[in-house]
Amino acid sequence: MSETVGEVELEEGVLVIRRIHVVLKLKGSEADHETARRVHGFFADRCPVYRTLKSAIEITTELSLEPETEDLTLGDQGQSGG
Repeated sequence: MSETVGEVELEEGVLVIRRIHVVLKLKGSEADHETARRVHGFFADRCPVYRTLKSAIEITTELSLEPETEDLTLGDQGQSGG
């Protein structure tokens, strides 16, 4: 999952995107976190969209790493009929 924020400025009466900041939200084991940190260091230069836009828009990213947890699905448990 990710969260993205763009900053727009008015230039000669036209709205122009100047900056985009993306927070990459990842859940996984500590080993997965190490891999994510390593890949985060170079992935942008291998991304066609980033390479296309980087000269016109400042694009930044950050990682938000969380431990992996089990998601519980209750289904019909805990629900009362009525």
